[in-house]
Amino acid sequence: MRGKRTAMGAALAAGALAVTGLAFAPSAAAVTPQTATITASCGIFGGGSATLTATQSGTSATITLSTSAITAPVAVAQDSITSTLTMANSAGSSVVFSGTKNPAMAAGGSVSVGPLPGTVASGDSLDAYGGSLTMVIFGVTVNCTASGPQSPGPFVFD
Repeated sequence: MRGKRTAMGAALAAGALAVTGLAFAPSAAAVTPQTATITASCGIFGGGSATLTATQSGTSATITLSTSAITAPVAVAQDSITSTLTMANSAGSSVVFSGTKNPAMAAGGSVSVGPLPGTVASGDSLDAYGGSLTMVIFGVTVNCTASGPQSPGPFVFD
C-alpha cells in the first residue's frame, strides 16, 4: 500500500509541475487590437463602415474584412473573390494580405473577404489607412481605400 501512495504522490507532484510549467510558458504571439473599424470608399461600388479582424501565429497573420455598407450586386460563390489588402506599416513599408477566401454571398448580401494570409514581423504596426483593398469579382476590379485611420488604432503584432 505504501508503494501505491508513493507512486500516487509522485504522479501528483509531476502533474503539479506540468501545470506550473504551463502557467509560466511564453504566451502565443498575439495581435492587438483583434478587431478594428474603418470607413472605406469603393468608388461607384459604395462605401461605409467596415470591420477588420486580425489573427497572428508567429510571423503568419490573417485579416478578414466584412461590411454591410457594401453589398454583392449578384450572388457570389464561396472562395471566388481574389482579394489583395495592402496595409500601411508605421515602419514605412507596407504588408500585403492576399487570397481567394470568402463566404458565399447572396445578391444584396453583405461583403466579406478573408481570412487573407500575410507575413508580419514582431512590432509591425499596420493600418488600413494609407493602404488599399482590391477585389476582383467576376473579372470586375473593385478598389477600396480607407478615408481615415483605423479605430481604436493600428494592429500591432507581437
